[in-house]
Amino acid sequence: MPRLALYALIVCVLAVVAAVLSFVRGGVLIGVVWVLLAGLSSNMCWYYLKRGRAPRRSVRS
Repeated sequence: MPRLALYALIVCVLAVVAAVLSFVRGGVLIGVVWVLLAGLSSNMCWYYLKRGRAPRRSVRS
């Protein structure tokens, strides 16, 4: 797993935890911000995973 994908995955998990805690404590607006950050970081994780696998596929074929 590429290092940047791992970092993005960690940020995504932490943002989801922060969003849940914010919603539980009643902070709806900040909870929405955390959900948006989780979505962004999950997209970054997928991008870096796919980018890390692309050179391997081209070498094999």
